[in-house]
Amino acid sequence: MGILRRSAVVAGACGLAVAALLAPVLFVEAPQLGLVAAGSGLEAVHSTLTILWIVLPALALYEYQAASGGIARIRDALGGLTTDHRMQVILIAWFFGLFMEGAGGFGTPVALAAPLLAGLGHPPVRAVALALLGHAAGVSFGAVGTPTLAQVGLTGLDPRALAGTAAALHAVISPILLLATVRLAAEGPLTRRDLGWTALAWASFALPSLALAWFVGPEVPSLGGAMIGLAIFVTVLARRTGGARVDLRALLPDLAPYLAILALVLATRLVGPVGAALAGLSLDWTLAARFGGSFAPLYHPGTLLMLGLVLGAAAGAGTAQVAPALRRALGRMVPVAFALFAMLALSRLMVHAGMIAALAEAAARTGAFWPLLAPSLGVLGTFITGSATASNILFTELQVSAATSLSLPPVLMAAGQSFGAAVGNVIAPHNIIAGSATVGLTGREGDVLARTVRPGATAVVAGGLLILALAAIA
Repeated sequence: MGILRRSAVVAGACGLAVAALLAPVLFVEAPQLGLVAAGSGLEAVHSTLTILWIVLPALALYEYQAASGGIARIRDALGGLTTDHRMQVILIAWFFGLFMEGAGGFGTPVALAAPLLAGLGHPPVRAVALALLGHAAGVSFGAVGTPTLAQVGLTGLDPRALAGTAAALHAVISPILLLATVRLAAEGPLTRRDLGWTALAWASFALPSLALAWFVGPEVPSLGGAMIGLAIFVTVLARRTGGARVDLRALLPDLAPYLAILALVLATRLVGPVGAALAGLSLDWTLAARFGGSFAPLYHPGTLLMLGLVLGAAAGAGTAQVAPALRRALGRMVPVAFALFAMLALSRLMVHAGMIAALAEAAARTGAFWPLLAPSLGVLGTFITGSATASNILFTELQVSAATSLSLPPVLMAAGQSFGAAVGNVIAPHNIIAGSATVGLTGREGDVLARTVRPGATAVVAGGLLILALAAIA
């Protein structure tokens, strides 16, 4: 993917082919080969379908909002609040980018924010770099938690503990990326005023996001944190500067689907009897007591997303665009489905053939230094695949196995993987190319990477040092 520029489908298929060739030669005895292949394939199909049931309504929500003009109205309302370039960047690259990451993910924040920033006067290279840096703190919980939910499905770790730990890592390290974003937004050094507004922007998002992660789970830290943080920031901005205000009443129809989703997720995650009743209906399967999967259709985030879209549309702009939005989303699902299956099949085969265990044993030889290196593996996965979800699918089980071998907290190491995969978005070639295309850049993707690689590397190193310290005291 990184060198030959092949798609995730082709790259995943090639990796799967290599794993299939290596498994019978080095890892799996002949009598077990058929069972391992069948079980790994069934688990890959199951995981692909359960993840797609999140992706489909998330994409449909984006398509619905794009067709109804909701995204454009929300975006334009933010852009009109101030003429200060650094304040505009906080509103668009940080809050709007985080909001769209939480709602849609899959590259939509960069594709939407970069053209707006360019339209507000930022040079195209700078606009793309700003959009990339601004949304990274929310990627672990993008598309209503898809990257972290994929980790939960693979490992069975407690979703709130994993989400809370990942959110804590982002909360501590995200000021590096936010400061880099604000510094890049205009010429000249940061003033005391810039630093004050930056601190407010960080706290307005990071603290609600952290609380939502710990007490609710992976679905809403980015979406809910951005909505709450934006409301706080805009209120303070209007009072301190006497500038324009956002007419929330006018935007309410556009915000209705997101508010419905937020309400449904909070109700099912915080109201114990409701959550227990919905989670109680579960469809489970096993094969040879070694392979299996579980699906709770009423508790699944995808069901809540779909219901929130329909309810929000009915209460807001109307349901006429819902069916066309679903059709457009389904049209975009085919390459996503093949890419997910290829990566998941590779992941499951490597797990059940013992390849992940072998890699974990090798990682364990780094000893006490593995926590320092763990986020870099997440970065590598996102750089190669262009997706934090794919990176987590590929490497989470390796991180957990290495943690077990080294007597490290599995939740911390899985969260380190999630954190690194999120930061990897700022340098992933796929994201840079896609963002550059939206502002008419051709052949200058390297200029964008030059703007993002240093703050990205700084954040990863800082995250590794933090994880190393936390592991030492755990």
